[in-house]
Amino acid sequence: MQRYVCSVCGYLYDPKNGDPDNGVKPGTAFEDLPPNWTCPICGAGKEAFDLDE
Repeated sequence: MQRYVCSVCGYLYDPKNGDPDNGVKPGTAFEDLPPNWTCPICGAGKEAFDLDE
């Protein structure tokens, strides 16, 4: 699974960790995040994330 980085604040979403503080279990692919999920640091939407290369 690929990691994604927030273009606003630099937060790195790593699927192996998920986002447990916001109800996202480890192993959840970025594509499978709920549509209303936002960056836990700055609140940016999923559209603000880019593939981490």
